[in-house]
Amino acid sequence: MARIIGGLAVSHTPTIGFAVDHEKQQEAAWAPIFESFAPMTQWLQDKRPDVLFYIFNDHVTSFFFDHYSAFALGVDDHYAVADEGGGPRDLPAIGGHAALSRHIGESLMADEFDMAFFQDKPLDHGLFSPMSALLPFEEGWPVEVVPLQVGVLQFPIPSAARCYKLGQALRRAIESYPEDLDVAIVATGGVSHQVHGERAGFNNPEWDAQFLDLLVDDPQQLTQMTQAEFATLGGLEGSEVITYLIMRGALSHTVIKRHQDYYLPSMTGIATLILENQARPNPVDLSERYRQHSRHQQEGIEALEGTYPFTLERSRKGYRINRFLHRLIEPDWRERFLADPEALFDEAALSEEERRLIRERDWRGMIHYGVIFFLLEKLGAVIGTSNLHIYAAMRGESLEEFQKTRNQQVTYSVARRQGSGDASSAET
Repeated sequence: MARIIGGLAVSHTPTIGFAVDHEKQQEAAWAPIFESFAPMTQWLQDKRPDVLFYIFNDHVTSFFFDHYSAFALGVDDHYAVADEGGGPRDLPAIGGHAALSRHIGESLMADEFDMAFFQDKPLDHGLFSPMSALLPFEEGWPVEVVPLQVGVLQFPIPSAARCYKLGQALRRAIESYPEDLDVAIVATGGVSHQVHGERAGFNNPEWDAQFLDLLVDDPQQLTQMTQAEFATLGGLEGSEVITYLIMRGALSHTVIKRHQDYYLPSMTGIATLILENQARPNPVDLSERYRQHSRHQQEGIEALEGTYPFTLERSRKGYRINRFLHRLIEPDWRERFLADPEALFDEAALSEEERRLIRERDWRGMIHYGVIFFLLEKLGAVIGTSNLHIYAAMRGESLEEFQKTRNQQVTYSVARRQGSGDASSAET
């Protein structure tokens, strides 16, 4: 079974990554940052976790306000470095433990946390700034991650209490994963700072110290605080420290504090904290019980003949071809597809199987492969194939055969009306 070995809390200010990139670790203004990181680096080297469950918030880089979620879990097998305006940092992509991500996602949803899921998104300094100071990366990162992006920039945001409860559910999820893994929980952000408005430059070292003490010894007290109270004490941007409560909720009630430090160089208080888990084995095996709980809502669905739920696993497998088909909503992509599909296949790096499926209009084969139906109807709209033709192909029937099973013999598609001979203009 997977085990949670401890929790780390660390600020993720871009100051840290800047100092790494410009080799300022020994300069007087920067050295205290790296002195406070040294025990964490040593702890990671000694413990050698297999996976870091990494809690952070994006800074309007890969997550914009056209779709902004409270909790977004990464389910990819790798995460590249985002370009935040001046070009991406010279760091390698970090591997993701996709199987653990999927298990955690299923478990949290079963515990009634309405999660969002992401893949194919580069990550910004919220992840890579502290990571580049904590771990060697020149020959590739020595650990995989499961990233959790917490939406703390656009109000309303999750409450401190909700974050703590998410951490408790996260513990159940990780500890029920059947593979033998050592997992460390990393929470990043804060501590006190504000970067906008007339209050820019606000810090509160006394609150930072009090917050960390409560986090270690009495986190329940912090769950009773409002977002306004966090912002008053730690600055509006500093209120992102609620993410630390996810880490603390995932640990045992009693923890051992191995390290704590604090440094305020300029705009953001930089905190570092190591907590070691003191979980005791339960005499009753709860792991299988919890896995059954996680599977309860979908149990039996696999027995439905000719039915293929679009799971996280299928989404990951079919991501490339789904992404290709999704881009058919772009006029230029449609025109290029109709003019020279093979060139577009090359550009999208589709596999030979994916190319064949599209070339042959193998509608049922695409479903089996991992394409979601609603992208098939977009392809149908582009090439002039009605939805009814696609439905018939699902059953291995001709349109005429399929229509005999319908109350009304009509055809339609999602394409706009372009003329009387177009499929989209057919009777509905």
